[in-house]
Amino acid sequence: MREEEIEKLRGVVRDCVSKHLYSSAIFFADKVAAITNDPADIYMQAQALFLGRHFRRAFHLLNASKIVFRDLRFRYLAAKCLEELKEWDQCLFMLGDEKFDEHGNVYDSKDNSAMYLDKDGEDREINISSAICFLRGKAYEALENRAQARQWYKAAIKADPLCYEALECLIENHMLTCEEETSLLSSLQFGPEDGWLSSFYSCLIKKYDKEIVVEAKFKELEKESSKSNPSSQSLMCTLKDNTDLLACKAEYYHQCGEYQKCFELTSALLEKDPFHLKCTLVHLAAAMELGHSNELYLMACNLVKDYPQNKATSLDGTFPPAWIGFGNAFAVREEGDQAMSAYRTAARLFPGCHLPTLYIGMEYMRTHSFKLAEQFIMQAKAICSSDPLVYNELGVVAYHMKEYNQAVWWFEKTLALIPTPITEMWEPTVVNLAHAYRKLKLFHEAISFYEKALTLSTKSLSTYAGLAYTYHLQDNFTAAITYYHKALWLKPDDPFCTEMLNVALVDECRHGIDPKIDFH
Repeated sequence: MREEEIEKLRGVVRDCVSKHLYSSAIFFADKVAAITNDPADIYMQAQALFLGRHFRRAFHLLNASKIVFRDLRFRYLAAKCLEELKEWDQCLFMLGDEKFDEHGNVYDSKDNSAMYLDKDGEDREINISSAICFLRGKAYEALENRAQARQWYKAAIKADPLCYEALECLIENHMLTCEEETSLLSSLQFGPEDGWLSSFYSCLIKKYDKEIVVEAKFKELEKESSKSNPSSQSLMCTLKDNTDLLACKAEYYHQCGEYQKCFELTSALLEKDPFHLKCTLVHLAAAMELGHSNELYLMACNLVKDYPQNKATSLDGTFPPAWIGFGNAFAVREEGDQAMSAYRTAARLFPGCHLPTLYIGMEYMRTHSFKLAEQFIMQAKAICSSDPLVYNELGVVAYHMKEYNQAVWWFEKTLALIPTPITEMWEPTVVNLAHAYRKLKLFHEAISFYEKALTLSTKSLSTYAGLAYTYHLQDNFTAAITYYHKALWLKPDDPFCTEMLNVALVDECRHGIDPKIDFH
């Protein structure tokens, strides 16, 4: 058969692949490889088999070739077959013994010269070494060696910043702390035309910086996208309205406690892209905070239908919300041992996420182990120093340990981190601060914060009872009696308010007879 006829058959194979006609691609690729015995055609046949999900046959074909250990592309595709077959140790063996230095950079391989295998030279390619590092990371993660997985993911993104999947694994699985993510991004060698990508990546990482810093990152990306496409006047043609970027913005709003703004943005995004998984998760979190139970139920039904393999710890052990939700479900039922087990697993799997250690601390607090609670909550603070919930829990611990000055400091720090205006969600923090001031006998400050709490919610027994007791301590019996009555209106059988109301009535009567007489 003439060379031009063979080239036409190669074109048929490529066209079959582009049209997803994999059986046809396999048929014709097999004939081309049989005629030429050329390594490039053998590779093309293996690619067709891989895409047709004939992994064992593709691996046998590649392994039988004499160049599988001399050509990185052959070796990489053979390892990809083993990945699909879940043969992780064999996959690592096929990839070879590459090593990285103390900075996470891969040493140059001796067999780094891949053969020319039917490539379009005009296309920009991801470094094959980066792809190999990423596959190593996946294999180690599957073998539950997350320390090695983390190192190889970092090596992959360092070898080629275009290897987004490596960065995605590091971020989504919370493998790095905020400082480590920032350090990694600063070490990447972006091309001169990739300014937009550097800015985009900076928006993807943890948003624990101050508000002005995070907002500046989003604005910088919008500026970069305008540079990249100066001729486009429509916002839809720039990255400003890109779904991934807006999902990051929604995640930031949720982290700041601006749940309504977050919910509105995710609702609009899901209208545009109903199956954007990251946006869906943020939408669910915002809906829960806002108490939108109908929305939660509908979204849960859709998730079970659309992503049956992603939302359970038994099916996907690297899904952070599942482990944390698992622990929270046990905690609500006061099944502490099971809750702790889930939280500890989450803390081990996701070292860059502060929530598991925070919830461990909260669980210790529930059992009155305040020293241990403080220890774990401080660990959470070291991971994420901008979450107001962390400071609130430290304030609660300090209050229980009778360290009221420290409690006031933590509660005030909490309120300083909350976006204004303060929403009802943070009403307990305001009440806790008032309680702490009352314990310090700073009654005017206490009354001020109790009254502030009442502007956020008028249905809190603790607020009315605390306000009544503070007035009582000031010998303002009339005001105390008024607020004891308001507290009892919310809970008529509350023993503390019932008893203290009687005391206040007696005190007022005695005060009315002769305020100079001391009955105490």
